[in-house]
Amino acid sequence: MGRRKKHAPRRGSLAFRPRARAETLVPRIRYWPEVPETKLLGFAGYKAGMTYGFVIENEPGSRDYGKEVFCPLTVVETPPLRICALRTYEATVDDLRTLGEVWAEKLPKELGRLVKPPNKPSPKEKLADLEKNLHRACDVRVLACTNPREAGIGKKKPELMEIALGGKSVEEKFQFAKNLLGKTVPVTEVFQEGQLVDAVAVTKGKGFAGPVKRFGIRILQKKSRKTVRGVGTIGPWHPALVMSSVPRAGQLGFARRTELNKKIVKIGVNGSEITPKGGFLRYGRVKGPYILLKGSIPGPPKRLIRLRHAVRAPEKILKPEITYLHV
Repeated sequence: MGRRKKHAPRRGSLAFRPRARAETLVPRIRYWPEVPETKLLGFAGYKAGMTYGFVIENEPGSRDYGKEVFCPLTVVETPPLRICALRTYEATVDDLRTLGEVWAEKLPKELGRLVKPPNKPSPKEKLADLEKNLHRACDVRVLACTNPREAGIGKKKPELMEIALGGKSVEEKFQFAKNLLGKTVPVTEVFQEGQLVDAVAVTKGKGFAGPVKRFGIRILQKKSRKTVRGVGTIGPWHPALVMSSVPRAGQLGFARRTELNKKIVKIGVNGSEITPKGGFLRYGRVKGPYILLKGSIPGPPKRLIRLRHAVRAPEKILKPEITYLHV
């Protein structure tokens, strides 16, 4: 009887390669859903921490329908966003290409730490020029910056990001963005309670880690040759190479990740009503508007969280009923 070949499940996912550090703390959103209503399709805030509460389960088909259930909640402070610029795109053979952009006249002085907006031509002349070439445009988006001074993180330098717009035509999007240019937008104009959103953020960084912690491989017996916390073999003699699927040591965490379908349980205006005594650990006090999301989201406290209209969300929005909220 011959030797039986041993089989084992593979350790570690091959879905995210290369496992390298994220390039920036402001995650890029590569896909935006199509929404007929003319509005911003995204927002941004700062992760404060977690709490819990009890809500009435209102999802039809749930075994706990109509009952009071325990719900872990993530607190995201969401100060208003400032719309700094308008940008139009045209379609090319390869991808979208910037057709033109116009910056607002009055911008936050802290934004000078990031970019230096062009002074010429004037915004009115640039808007008129963009409107003439609007027939060439296929999409209109806005550039928005955060307002960290109104948050409880003690930070001055804002983050600049691109946000897509919903609408049925390019003309509708352009007029909507034109009216928003230079103004601030609160979170209540973008999302509503009970809505599902996607949370995009950079996860907590854990530095250099070995294959046991990084991929979850088995620890070998103590008499193993050379190493115990490593793989048995990293590849054949011929061809003499190490395949990319072999678990190896390297960077763990600090990667861009997206959490789908996070329900907005509550949108509040006064952050003091949700801040615990002494403030949130490693964050402090929530000063202004905030969002309560059901479940956990990526990133440590003070990390920038980008929220997007859910790509795979159901059409019906069910507003949750909170019976108890822990503070």
